[in-house]
Amino acid sequence: MARILRGEIRWANLNPVQRNEQAGRRPVLVLSHDVFNERSGTVIAVALTCKPQRASFPLTLELHSKGLPKKSWVKVSQIRTLAVERIGSRLGTVGAEELTQVVEGLNEIISD
Repeated sequence: MARILRGEIRWANLNPVQRNEQAGRRPVLVLSHDVFNERSGTVIAVALTCKPQRASFPLTLELHSKGLPKKSWVKVSQIRTLAVERIGSRLGTVGAEELTQVVEGLNEIISD
């Protein structure tokens, strides 16, 4: 498998899930650093959705990546640690500014 890099949007198999977790084969945005992805056998990522979102930042953030087939939003609260075997092909990447916004949104949700 090709290296999985921070800022990439990739297909991932999120099943099995419970309750309100994002399910199925869907795009995810990789948040974890390249070295972590390579050495740990896991990837930290957030799920994307193509359904317009009622919640605004920090819970969701619209992406503007050219590799996405549809208008998409990052569901910042849907963060997952995934085995690299769940990660599929690359769809595109996000810019440094969008990646920073997602991490800041996550910090808003989990920080005091």
